[in-house]
Amino acid sequence: MTDVVIAAPILAPRKRFQLIRRLLAHRSFRIGIVLVTVLAIAAILAPLTGIEPSAMRVRFRFRPPSPEFLMGSDNFGRDILTRVLYGARVSLWIGLVVALLSGIVGAVIGVFAAQFRAFDAPVMRLMDAMMSFPAILLALGITAALGPRMESVIIALSVAYVPAGVRIVRASALVVRELDYVQAARIAGASNARIMFHHILPNSFGPLLVHMTFVFAYSILAEAALSFLGVGVQPPTPSWGNIIAEGRDFATEAWWIMVFPGIGISLAALGLNLLGDGLRDVLDPRLKGA
Repeated sequence: MTDVVIAAPILAPRKRFQLIRRLLAHRSFRIGIVLVTVLAIAAILAPLTGIEPSAMRVRFRFRPPSPEFLMGSDNFGRDILTRVLYGARVSLWIGLVVALLSGIVGAVIGVFAAQFRAFDAPVMRLMDAMMSFPAILLALGITAALGPRMESVIIALSVAYVPAGVRIVRASALVVRELDYVQAARIAGASNARIMFHHILPNSFGPLLVHMTFVFAYSILAEAALSFLGVGVQPPTPSWGNIIAEGRDFATEAWWIMVFPGIGISLAALGLNLLGDGLRDVLDPRLKGA
């Protein structure tokens, strides 16, 4: 039988424009995208401070916030503003890579599980077993086994967040695979690969995209926790987590060492959660009237 191409109902250009307009009209999405964009631009422009993040100037140690040191200095005289900006690069990069890796792997495994019933049961039991552990504990165990470095953090957090992505994509794919256009493609002789990656997966992507924004935020928080515990990004590379860890011994005499990276973490998590809320409200058909 000839393989007839039957297009899945992916958004047409006009509907894409309408979707973007609805997103920009959503207050939570607007606030979230502004916060995330400002943090990303600040991280990119970190070299404009003209100071190396690890440059030690002991004579300037423990300087409080002032016009000279906008966020103060630490016990080695390092500029906290510079370290927070460079730390944003590391923390945001880890969050982005973890969100992308866990989303891609989760999407592929989830659509395979939905398409092949023999593959479904063992894979989902494995995902259930992994989800029985809190993500941070699973990531802590993996980083302890792989060693404390940035690559280990990315691998550990990606593995920890894959099961949730698998479940989300599988649930959406199980619905999409029964729709008329997918059944028509199957009757027309389309291959399993074409059905999965041309018809099912693109139309199961909305819930996964929302999930990935939350994974981005959770990964930033988890990286900070792992670095704070000493199994994440290691000095001298600054990240928000290890800056806070280095300042914990001076919390009373130099509060600014911990406060400013903490504010960065809070703003990033807030912005990404607002971004995810906006995407969810616009992309979820059940909430279109809300």
